[in-house]
Amino acid sequence: MSVEHSPHPRIAEREKAGPHTTKGEQASLNGKIAIVITNLVGTMWCAYAFAILAFISLPAAIQGGTATLIGWIAQTFLQLVLLSVIMVGQKVAAAASDKQALQTYKDAEALLKIQDELHRLIKVNNDLTSQIHAATCTGGTAAAAAPAKKAPAKRAPAKKR
Repeated sequence: MSVEHSPHPRIAEREKAGPHTTKGEQASLNGKIAIVITNLVGTMWCAYAFAILAFISLPAAIQGGTATLIGWIAQTFLQLVLLSVIMVGQKVAAAASDKQALQTYKDAEALLKIQDELHRLIKVNNDLTSQIHAATCTGGTAAAAAPAKKAPAKRAPAKKR
């Protein structure tokens, strides 16, 4: 019995492509523009600047009454400042996801190498088994080629009751 190992074609594709991370999503012009804007607006320094800008209009919102103040909180402060903070959080989450994807990729690569080594060992085992079989059945002595005969088992005498 011969077992030939041929690696799956996906392994070669995987080696060429590498791990899929968020950096791979920046290929198009729109993707590049979005990344530049995200990197500019999605920082805590931008959130601080937006907060200062929002606080400049706070006195006018207070003078305008309750409805104006609630509008300032909802439309100016929350949307302007929290947008940048959320973007920072998304960047942190994406970086963690990229690290996890890279680790998963490395783990899969290690498993593929272990699998290849296992196939090599199975082939060595099969070759050695074939050699042992050939040596004992064809090239060995007659005693080695013939199955060993067992002596009949001795029975203990039956006990009388």
